Amino acid sequence: MNPSTVLVLPGWQNSGPQHWQSRWERLHGFRRVEQHDWMRPLRGDWTARLEEVVLAHRAEAGAGAGLVLVAHSLGCQLVAAWAAHSRHADSVQGALLVAPGDPQRDELRAALASWCPPVLQRLPFRSLLLASQDDPYCTFARAQAFASAWGSEFIDCGCRGHLNADSGLGDWPEGHRLVQQLGAAPAAA
Repeated sequence: MNPSTVLVLPGWQNSGPQHWQSRWERLHGFRRVEQHDWMRPLRGDWTARLEEVVLAHRAEAGAGAGLVLVAHSLGCQLVAAWAAHSRHADSVQGALLVAPGDPQRDELRAALASWCPPVLQRLPFRSLLLASQDDPYCTFARAQAFASAWGSEFIDCGCRGHLNADSGLGDWPEGHRLVQQLGAAPAAA
């Protein structure tokens, strides 16, 4: 798997230097999709930015070079929103969706209004959704509902919080193995 084919999609407020996404960029050469405004995330702006990056990748590598998306929190909602509207979702070989944030939670709804309601459409590529039983930003049942709606394989990570730097994952080799599996799998037909 070519590191340039892995796109890192952080959630609201970006991923800090000790977050496993940032560590993977340094360790494995993965590419972060930079958003114009991490603090006021607008669904339209974020999906347009992901579309730009996917189109640039297609221009560089060709339409057949499969991408793997590695999303955390609101980044998972970004994958669903983008895939529902993009004509280029066939560029994606698979997606690792970690700790999906729920924009409809009372404490998040005002800040994430443009993400409501969440897109609940089946993804056109293979996806794995990893959830923690004690995630403060998404109930376990809601994460299971997202996995079901998106057609994602669901993986229970036990009680690990928001699966971020505060969860003590470090370089998170278990998650990286899943990315490698997604990158090795044949692209969806």
